[in-house]
Amino acid sequence: MGNLLFIVLGLVLLIAGGNWLLKSAVALSLRLFIPKIIVGMTVVSFATSAPELIVSINAALEGFPDLALGNVIGSNIANLGLVLAITVIMGSIDVRKSFYTTDWPVMMIASLLFCGFIYFDGVLQRYEGIILVSMLFVFLVYLLRFQKTAVVDEMPEDDVPLPWHMIVLFLGLGGTALWGGSELLIKGAVGMATSLGVSERVIGITIVSVGTSIPELAASVIAVLKKEKAISLGNLIGSNIFNLLAVLGITSIIKPITVVDPGLLSNDIFWMLGIAFLIFPLVFFPKGLRLGWRDGLVLLAFYTVFVYLTIK
Repeated sequence: MGNLLFIVLGLVLLIAGGNWLLKSAVALSLRLFIPKIIVGMTVVSFATSAPELIVSINAALEGFPDLALGNVIGSNIANLGLVLAITVIMGSIDVRKSFYTTDWPVMMIASLLFCGFIYFDGVLQRYEGIILVSMLFVFLVYLLRFQKTAVVDEMPEDDVPLPWHMIVLFLGLGGTALWGGSELLIKGAVGMATSLGVSERVIGITIVSVGTSIPELAASVIAVLKKEKAISLGNLIGSNIFNLLAVLGITSIIKPITVVDPGLLSNDIFWMLGIAFLIFPLVFFPKGLRLGWRDGLVLLAFYTVFVYLTIK
């Protein structure tokens, strides 16, 4: 019961912290007049990936590498199989050309690169983390230089930039809540894994990953309700790219990550690659450059099977 309480409190702090960070990040981007799709792929993605980053760094430092890896791999699967599924079931999304020219290829390259790094020796080394972070930097420079001018900015009238002191306050509150939440979540997750007799990987890939994906779900649902659908798809793909390149990259630079549970290599990374690849045909069939409720049901079914096979 105590472990469950730690997990719930940790998730509440992570969600609140992610929301405060998101608020300050979007307010900051409005002050800098950055277009919406760029905000979705960079600022919002980084803010909503902050829980994964803090949890993974903390888990690796405290000696729970499978929790750090399971959290990111599970979050990437949940972002597409759960968050995107719910988003498109609520309302169809028209997909921009940048999806197949930039966003999806970069997500696939990042996924394959990570799998290649970790599959053969079971370790994400420091130099491999540097390569991942360098790739993120190159991607962001490309995005800001070459895609910025091609995007029509649809800044809604209800977006009011916050004063600088409020931006700083939300940044501080968000960072503090994220760190405190990650401490509680890890304590509860490890305790629950021990009491249930399952591996940290199973808890990381299910409970922790869904918990740290809640900010993505909230950001995407709000974007759909406000009819800002460009930000929701950009946010999810951007978040998966950030999880692999920034979260695992930065974590492995701080401390190399060694796989303990072989299920991560024999099962989980292939599910992650599978759902990332599945998005591509779904975007083009049956209607070109659109994701509808049928696609959402396919993704949800994929995610349900994954979770069932992981915990059974």
